[in-house]
Amino acid sequence: MRPAGGWRRLGDAIEARLEAERERIALWLPVALGAGIALWLALPSAAHWIGALLALCAGALAGLLIGWQRWSGRTVAIGCGVAAAGMLLIWGRALWVAAPVLANPVTTSFSAEVERVDALPARGQVRLILHPQARPDLPPRLRATATEAQAGAVLPGERIGVRARLMPPPTASLPGGYDFAQRAWFDRLGAVGTVIGDIARVPGAGQAPAPLRTRLTRHIHGQVDGSAGGVAAALVTGDRGAISEADDEAMRRSGLAHLLSISGLHVTAVVGFTMLLAMRLLALSWRLALRGWVLPLAAAAAALVGGGYTLLAGAEVPTLRSFIASLLVLLAFLLGREALTLRLVAAGALLVMLWRPEALAGPSFQLSFAAVTAIVALHESRWMRAYMARRAEPWIFRFGRGVGGLILTGLAVEAALAPIALFHFHKAGLYGALANVVAIPLTTFVIMPAEALALLFDSVGLGAPFWWAAEAALKALIALAHWVAAAPGAVATLPVFPPWGFAVAMIGGLWILLWKTSWRRAGVVPLAVGMATLLAQPRPDVLVTGDGKHIAAALPDGNYALLRARAGDYVRDTMAEAAGIDTPLAAFADLAHVECNRDFCRWTQDGRVVLASRGRDRIEGTDMAAACAAADVVISDRWLPHECSARWLTIDRDSLAESGGIALYLKDRPRAVTALRRGDGHPWRRPEQLSGNDEAIPTGVPGR
Repeated sequence: MRPAGGWRRLGDAIEARLEAERERIALWLPVALGAGIALWLALPSAAHWIGALLALCAGALAGLLIGWQRWSGRTVAIGCGVAAAGMLLIWGRALWVAAPVLANPVTTSFSAEVERVDALPARGQVRLILHPQARPDLPPRLRATATEAQAGAVLPGERIGVRARLMPPPTASLPGGYDFAQRAWFDRLGAVGTVIGDIARVPGAGQAPAPLRTRLTRHIHGQVDGSAGGVAAALVTGDRGAISEADDEAMRRSGLAHLLSISGLHVTAVVGFTMLLAMRLLALSWRLALRGWVLPLAAAAAALVGGGYTLLAGAEVPTLRSFIASLLVLLAFLLGREALTLRLVAAGALLVMLWRPEALAGPSFQLSFAAVTAIVALHESRWMRAYMARRAEPWIFRFGRGVGGLILTGLAVEAALAPIALFHFHKAGLYGALANVVAIPLTTFVIMPAEALALLFDSVGLGAPFWWAAEAALKALIALAHWVAAAPGAVATLPVFPPWGFAVAMIGGLWILLWKTSWRRAGVVPLAVGMATLLAQPRPDVLVTGDGKHIAAALPDGNYALLRARAGDYVRDTMAEAAGIDTPLAAFADLAHVECNRDFCRWTQDGRVVLASRGRDRIEGTDMAAACAAADVVISDRWLPHECSARWLTIDRDSLAESGGIALYLKDRPRAVTALRRGDGHPWRRPEQLSGNDEAIPTGVPGR
């Protein structure tokens, strides 16, 4: 009887806790929906998905057995049901967007209709989203990158003839890296590539005006040069193409990159300013004022302007989330309810996931909602309300209290975002809270109003003074980013965050943020466990990209060296992120303990001999057999003959096609972690494939 009594007391204690938190239980609905989506993405195959759905159904039935009248029973039943709905939602979405994908790299000529043109002035490039015409062997939607000279004045809706080097959307090149193939699947992109030669255009094409967003972006670039103009355009249209890589990296390292993504700060400023201006103008009419129409009409005007701004900025996830939140805030104002609550944040998250469930996997969604949740939860807390409460005191104290509140808010946001940044980017800025104390007011009260006034007065040719003020403030913002990014210890870098550790840390963080009573403190345990897995994660000894061409090996001083010293910046950045370092990579040729000839390099890594190919000449298997047998690990980007067999692991083109990039841990018990999972049944891993080798289409003049 004692065990039964213990379980009953535990159930009663949980019931009492849930009763005390009854107003907060609904906040877990988006968490349950997101858990179902994440579960589908994490599990590898349909058998696992069906098993998880059956387990969730069993959980829902268990909740009903506990009792619908009890909070615990309802919570378990609804939570499992919503999680199952999340799995079905993302599964259905993945099947709905299914489109064929290019099987292998090809170089081909084809006619296409231009869907979208994205200029990248900082790189001198233009990205084109194309729909190939009369080419059933090509994916129906693909992305090609051209130089500015090649693209010229190509506009959306135009028919063009193009020759391009195309390839399937790439998977993550290293474990824990960015999987573009997954995103491309939901964007219905079946191939990516580079334009070769000139683009053929229909005579007289390009006469139609460019889209409003493009024209506005060009106008801003014409008023403000360089990266400052790129930041100015990013704040208005969401186009970041003119920001140089150095300035973009400085913004990320300083914790100011969120300013470049149109989200809550920008949409709130636009909606708030519009509503304030509309209320002042509408209040001039005594009829509207006396009939109580001022607030509803001002809210409607703010909603319309906010919607237009969202469409102008491309309706990306952060912008859409912020616009939805703004609509809910306006609705709360009209109903006389408290506007900024966690329920509003939860409603926004639910709507975004119902519309685009795949957004959950992206850092944009996670960073955006984590930041807003941390801000609202902090300012809903009793001690923060007491600290920020109005009181009779000198203005200098009020100012200091406001600055202190801004710093506390920044610290809370940085703490909430750090695990997410470390999981996705393997690095996190440490001084972002302090940098934002200056950057956020500068952006909100100087840069954005100056830009708005400049654009307004440009209509009568008087915008120059406002553009001068905006440019000066933008240069100050970029200088601040570089100064903070260059400070010692500005960035924390760590290797790959295990997905299960990230999930445990997120559960702990949500437990702390969403509950209100003392049991929220229990979230510290899973949060600490999740972060401990990251801190205890060893750095990989050897990294091999998915194509086998690039290899990085750890050095005794904590740095890494690359096999091919001519590797580009993208490869170097990818290697550094996976290794969890923030220093330049050395070259194998400069290392004394590495022996190299024209075909192979050999070195000892943690007591194990590694042999890596780097040449292009064919070598007979009999000539390689002895060298391979003397090595613990053999790595090659080519097919190796069967005579070449290492003592522990042989990696060549065949094995890399199945495994993707590999991280090797050679200390004590050696193990290999792969970017691709064996038996992965997600649609983007096993899509319908097209050859892309039919060129029986005239290419001189694009089809009409």
